[in-house]
Amino acid sequence: MGRYTDEPQTDGRLNVAIPNLEMEAYIMTVYMVERDLPGITLEQLGGAQKSAIETSEKFTSQGKQVRYIRSTYIPGESRVMCLFEASSPQLVDEVNKAANIPFTRVVEAMDLTP
Repeated sequence: MGRYTDEPQTDGRLNVAIPNLEMEAYIMTVYMVERDLPGITLEQLGGAQKSAIETSEKFTSQGKQVRYIRSTYIPGESRVMCLFEASSPQLVDEVNKAANIPFTRVVEAMDLTP
C-alpha cells in the first residue's frame, strides 16, 4: 500500500507516500429493514435472524462489507425491524434477498444505542 523510504527529512522524519484510497468503501451507514411477517413463530423468527447473520458474514468474507446489528419484534403487529450496517442500501437489499427473508423496505436509520 504505502511506500516508505529510508531517507529522513531535514527534521529527522521519514518520507512516506500514502496511496489514494477510495474512502467510500470504508464509510458504513445504518439501515433498517422493515418486515411484515404475519403468522411467524418464534422458532422461525430465530431461524430468520440466524440466516441474516450468516448471510451478512458470507458477504463480508467476499469483500462486501455488511454487518447485521440486531432485530426488534413487535408481536401484536407481526412486524420486525432489523438493523444492518453497510456502505449502501442496495447491499442490505442483496443480503436479505440472498437470505430469503421477506421484507417491505430498506431505509437509512440512526442507531441511538448509548
